[in-house]
Amino acid sequence: MLRFAAIGIDHGHIFNHIDGLLDAGAEFAGYCPETTVPALVETVGQKYPEAPRTNRQALLDDPSIDVVCIAAVPRDRSGLAIQAMRAGKDVIVDKPGVTTFDQLEEVRRAVAETGRMFSVCFSERLCVPSAVKAGKLVRDGAIGSVVQTIGMGPHRLSPASRPSWFFDLDAFGGIIVDIASHQIDQFLFYTGSGTAEIVASSVGNFNTPQSADFQDFGEVLLRSEQGAGYIRVDWFTPDGLPTWGDGRLTILGTEGYIELRKYVDIAGREGKDHLFIVDKSGVQHIDCSNEPLDYFTSFVADVQNRTDTAMSQEHVFEVCRLSLEAQQKATHISGGKQS
Repeated sequence: MLRFAAIGIDHGHIFNHIDGLLDAGAEFAGYCPETTVPALVETVGQKYPEAPRTNRQALLDDPSIDVVCIAAVPRDRSGLAIQAMRAGKDVIVDKPGVTTFDQLEEVRRAVAETGRMFSVCFSERLCVPSAVKAGKLVRDGAIGSVVQTIGMGPHRLSPASRPSWFFDLDAFGGIIVDIASHQIDQFLFYTGSGTAEIVASSVGNFNTPQSADFQDFGEVLLRSEQGAGYIRVDWFTPDGLPTWGDGRLTILGTEGYIELRKYVDIAGREGKDHLFIVDKSGVQHIDCSNEPLDYFTSFVADVQNRTDTAMSQEHVFEVCRLSLEAQQKATHISGGKQS
């Protein structure tokens, strides 16, 4: 049985990793309690009481542990991943996997030298049933060839609940690196693109004056030989919305289009994972809440068989590269304010 450990528990996405691997039949071998968010570690202890708290180095040195999950402070993720790979582990890292180009090159070298897997869990596609269903529909030609994706990633800021590093640009890498990597992943995946170019990008601080380096708005325009994409990410979700963000994705095809209302159908149907598809036959709503998530099952099989089915390594690196490039090239806008 595959065994895994969790280190760097500084973001709630670690629960996606743990639950996904448990559902895939893996064993939770333990976790390191070092954290900047003690409440997260306490929740891990409550949810998984059988998993022991263990020294980080002991987890890395344990030859029976096959996979390490990492949701550390973003700037620390690549370093921990490299340590784990050099210790013979495959890794699942929360997005963003890297926050600088230097980190990306260091991870590339570590993967090449160790033969280990560096997988970034882009949860807005891999852990969202409606996004999984959309991938199957696109694969089956339900809307023809994909021409464009429009990805929206709004979030609620809730500043009082955030650790101090959350507002440190060096720590989170910028809003495009931190959030829009999700939508860049989706653009490449749904258009079937191996690479793309950044046409334009911008970031801004419109409403967070207390943190001058923070970015509460970002947008990206990108294209490939297969199609075009637009991305908007922000921290402006109002308190009145009953969830943390109204995440949406529109996939335009030559024979129809799909729209995902991932987390809420405002003033509409209850629940999450609403998929709407429009084609020559009409308009259909699909409840995707029971769609199985296959990323973790595929990843476990890849670890055991040394295959590359859950997500190709080059796809991971290209999403990281494009995110960094879009962040680096971004024009700063702030409604006339100093950003």
